[in-house]
Amino acid sequence: MPGRWDILSQPCCLSSSPEDGELGVRQPMAREVFQSRLSQCKILELSKDTRALKEAFEAGDLPAVAAKLQSTLHSLENVRLDIGVTGGMGSGKSTFVNAIRGLGDEDPNSARTGVVEMTVDPTPYPHPKYPNVVFWDLPGVGTPAFRADKYFQRVQLFRYDFFLIITSESSTADLTELAREILRRGKRFYYIRSKVDVDIAASRSRRPSSFSEERVLNQIRDDCVQRLEAQGLRDPEVFLLSMFDLGKYDFHLLEESMVRDLESQKRHAFLVALPNVSKPTLERKAASLRQHIWLVATVACGANPRPVPGLPEVTCDLYMLTRALEGYRHSFGLDGGSLVRLAEQTGQPLHKILQVLQGPKTKVTEALVAELLGQASGDASAFSQKLLNVPILGSLASCSLSFATVYWMLRTSLDMAVSDAQSVLVQASLNSPNRRLPDGSDQWSQPGT
Repeated sequence: MPGRWDILSQPCCLSSSPEDGELGVRQPMAREVFQSRLSQCKILELSKDTRALKEAFEAGDLPAVAAKLQSTLHSLENVRLDIGVTGGMGSGKSTFVNAIRGLGDEDPNSARTGVVEMTVDPTPYPHPKYPNVVFWDLPGVGTPAFRADKYFQRVQLFRYDFFLIITSESSTADLTELAREILRRGKRFYYIRSKVDVDIAASRSRRPSSFSEERVLNQIRDDCVQRLEAQGLRDPEVFLLSMFDLGKYDFHLLEESMVRDLESQKRHAFLVALPNVSKPTLERKAASLRQHIWLVATVACGANPRPVPGLPEVTCDLYMLTRALEGYRHSFGLDGGSLVRLAEQTGQPLHKILQVLQGPKTKVTEALVAELLGQASGDASAFSQKLLNVPILGSLASCSLSFATVYWMLRTSLDMAVSDAQSVLVQASLNSPNRRLPDGSDQWSQPGT
């Protein structure tokens, strides 16, 4: 049997089952979820500061626990992530910087794009919703005077967590030298072959009777890999992208690699900032947010609790919960600005997109949060009883109903946001000429089917 504090190092299992709110899967009732989960993982994973939290829980002082967790939550929400985007001139670097931030080239905060190299100096472009996630548009590689060592002095290599190297052609000696220099300096890079949609269209036009998209993609990838290996890079991985449709080709593989290689807090920051271009993206984002529900719930119940209007047996910080639910809407592109931008980009009438939403269509208010807490309180009663049997959560017994209600409200609200994000993505795909959805399939099941 694990010791009382050994459970702190166990991975969270609330996001590992298909019953856990994955897209298109039935949501169990609260009693089913907590009776089947709590015996398997008695406490969710803490990412940092385990020793301090252990001392706080041993003291049985919820305000002290909440204060420490509040610091952890603040660090999680404000961790800095700097991504350097470099590569060949005219390869689509600036377009990528815009696309991955969910912007078009004509948005006021977009990076400058053009048919010639537009970037002269390293230029930071913070994410419009998550300014702590910064994409740096770096000068292009490939001028006659290019030297990798001088280039890194110019762009300040130490500044970035990792690099994206983008080329629209076969690998060049300059790009390979750049990649080797990144590795020598202890940094990570991801090699992207852009504009594959252009190559596919050209191949289809030239050889309509024998055209195979899969064959063309394999040829492009193999050519890049062979050239990189010939120039001294071992086992290179190449990701094929269209800058105008990130959901196609290898973006989900690129995303998976970047997420896997980041440490936990930066991984979470990166995930919530990603554009909602595919089903795998939504699922990874949802899993990361679910892992932190307990953290938000504990702070909301312990830091500045107040009785909830109409629900006096539940005390919590309504303002904090309002921010959390608005955060879900922003991360899944369900806020007003994101939906308007999506309608403009896809040509879908805004009312068509709005009609598929089941969750809030307007800004979240404290009154709405109080209403949702009231709806959650009934189902949460079974969970509050289970809390008393979890060793480390025994100190929450005095507010077990509040914690259970807040937790379940956040859980169901997040699941609703994920379901709405899926519905919006399906609706947005209806204008696609070939009706292929962002996970590469021909159709998705609708939510709840």
